[in-house]
Amino acid sequence: MKSKEPTVSFEAWNEAVGLVHRWLERSERLDDLMERALPGKTGVERSRLQSLVYSVIRQHIRLENKLAGRMSHAPRHRVQAILYVAGAELIEAANGSEGEGLVAKIVHHAVERSKTLISPAEIGLVNAVLRKLGAELQAETPPPALAPSAKLADFFSHPEWLVRRWLAQFGAAATRALLEWNQQPADVYARWRAREGTVPEWLIPSKWESFYTLTPGHWREVEALIASGHLYVQDPSTRLAVDLLGLKSGETVLDLCAAPGGKSVMMADRMGEGQIVAVDLPGQRQDRLRQNLGRVRGVESFIVLADVARALAACLKHDQLPLEYSAVLLDAPCSNTGVMRHRVDVKERLREDDFLRHPRQQLELLMAAARQVAPGGRLVYSTCSIDPEENEGVIQAFLKKRGDAFELEARTLSMPWESGHDGAAAFLLRRR
Repeated sequence: MKSKEPTVSFEAWNEAVGLVHRWLERSERLDDLMERALPGKTGVERSRLQSLVYSVIRQHIRLENKLAGRMSHAPRHRVQAILYVAGAELIEAANGSEGEGLVAKIVHHAVERSKTLISPAEIGLVNAVLRKLGAELQAETPPPALAPSAKLADFFSHPEWLVRRWLAQFGAAATRALLEWNQQPADVYARWRAREGTVPEWLIPSKWESFYTLTPGHWREVEALIASGHLYVQDPSTRLAVDLLGLKSGETVLDLCAAPGGKSVMMADRMGEGQIVAVDLPGQRQDRLRQNLGRVRGVESFIVLADVARALAACLKHDQLPLEYSAVLLDAPCSNTGVMRHRVDVKERLREDDFLRHPRQQLELLMAAARQVAPGGRLVYSTCSIDPEENEGVIQAFLKKRGDAFELEARTLSMPWESGHDGAAAFLLRRR
């Protein structure tokens, strides 16, 4: 069988090297980096560039370990970026069935593109390192679930401390499934919002009602449908908290930590009429919140700039808004351990003490949210974490303090390797 050519165009490949170079030098958040790079790109260009950069960051720990012993000293960041981009391609080739032919083509492609980017001596280094790396990757096999944590962490490109943590919490089989899940390219889902109109054929129905999988190459059409209010790019996991809240038409809902507004928009669509008060800290995310709520029809929306934990009631009173609500949603900031397939740089930004810091902040926010719940009202606490400290642990701590006034009615938890979408947790609390 004839080997396939590398699928990434010269332009996308070179731009990916530039973005990885910038990521290495500045340690920028991947979301911020890509948000500046993607506007103006066509659907195919956007897909290729995003896929390659995400693959590099997804495999960064493994590539760093592989490359560390092959050079006497660390090369320039631009050379590192070339090695990482080509290395990510080699890992994908090792996972496929094309064999040595595709490996050779990837190395040749990287060497040819490097001629416009680095010196002749550095090109020689790239050629030698990539050829040896390709051969090594071809010979490797995935480790079994019962492999040592260090081997699992290396092959699946995760920090070892995080792998050890998950092994203790979830056991070997579930941890192996989670690691494998995190290393796969993420499907991109969108929710069809329009009550009328025909769903385009390039939106592939999912098993979750109103959610569709986006196919590559249609980003301009997606942007047009978002602008018209027909579509919202959103993972199916986001429905769990909204489902649990059990919204009723005509209610006034308080959405805390609301930006960029995905759950606010979903709640408005569910209600059809009523009011939503969306609260978050001042910042750049407020622009997205305003844009998203501006596409809501039938439900009146208000945006409040406030620190939920410290000044919520005062800000609501200042804006002449209700102080108590029958339905309150708190989508708390968290470790994001349930969404690592989409947010591929999270695992490198996390630190062990985050699992002490986050629950303290989450409990503080939940205590503040509870003060705005009307008698008999509902409060949903949600995260996109799968770790018990940020979920059950926070709820238990809250009930120790406010169990006289609130009871836990229901809970839902999505483990991504089981549910087939992002991980999330949601808890329904009822005020007595």
